[in-house]
Amino acid sequence: MTESTSSNVGQIRVAALYRFALIAGVGVAQARLQAVCEGGGVKGTLLVAAEGLNGTIAGPEAGVEAVLAEVRAMAGFADLDVKYAWTGEMPFLRMKVRIKREIVTMGQPDLDPARQAGVYVAPQDWNALIADPTTLVIDTRNDYEGEIGAFEGAVQPNTRSFRDFPHWFRTEGRALLDERQPKRVAMYCTGGIRCEKSTAFLKAEGVENVHHLEGGILRYLEEVEPGDSLWQGDCFVFDERVSVGHGLVQGDHTLCRGCRMPLDAQGRASPHFIEGVCCDRCRDTRDDAQRLRYAERQRQIELARRRGETHLGRNDSA
Repeated sequence: MTESTSSNVGQIRVAALYRFALIAGVGVAQARLQAVCEGGGVKGTLLVAAEGLNGTIAGPEAGVEAVLAEVRAMAGFADLDVKYAWTGEMPFLRMKVRIKREIVTMGQPDLDPARQAGVYVAPQDWNALIADPTTLVIDTRNDYEGEIGAFEGAVQPNTRSFRDFPHWFRTEGRALLDERQPKRVAMYCTGGIRCEKSTAFLKAEGVENVHHLEGGILRYLEEVEPGDSLWQGDCFVFDERVSVGHGLVQGDHTLCRGCRMPLDAQGRASPHFIEGVCCDRCRDTRDDAQRLRYAERQRQIELARRRGETHLGRNDSA
């Protein structure tokens, strides 16, 4: 899976990874990972917490593999799950290894996904599971992610952040279970981390027959042929690729630099879209001072591009 081919020469290796496993010395792990990343020309973000590790990195194949070897050498990480892709342009500008309370923030400190998670379902078995009418399928991602792609028939909680998921379940989700009385619940997310933690949460709430897509949407899009797929649309990713489709081919979405939400061709064609400034979603939520600041940032980005440089403001949040 990590072998190079002639078509990959000169391209950047992207690796999305996570694992729930106890890390006793998060400070030591942070320092070692930062050093290995910088030494191998690797950029991206890794989150380190007592509950595990999560992140996406990119760089030369040898550098990425050196980082993964360092992670797998940590206690409990030998079976680290990694989703790979290639891209023609570095999707990150910096390397950040950050210490966090949670590697994916749900705000439920007593969960132990390493021990409490639901049943893993391989991508090859996922279609049969979610096509069963006695299965309730729940998308654990954010609202803007579900807008550009989802599995057929999935319930969309339309949460603004993953921290909102527990409240949604305790109100609307619980009511949905009572109404439909499914035999099982199947949950999915981008790379597997949110649905794995969500299954642990549902089990803590008393729901026993809970399943989740192993490797997330990314593994499904990588392994399931388009003709056999129940996925509709593109999958949002948290880097400069913005979205990917089957085979993890980069999609045509871009980001609005005003609100950092994904835009398709229709969104970019709107008269309210101004490159680097605003889109339909955020045009009424920014004042004149913000618009001027964003416009100046975009002007600097364009100037840097003409010089063949990358402007750091490209990744600035609103």
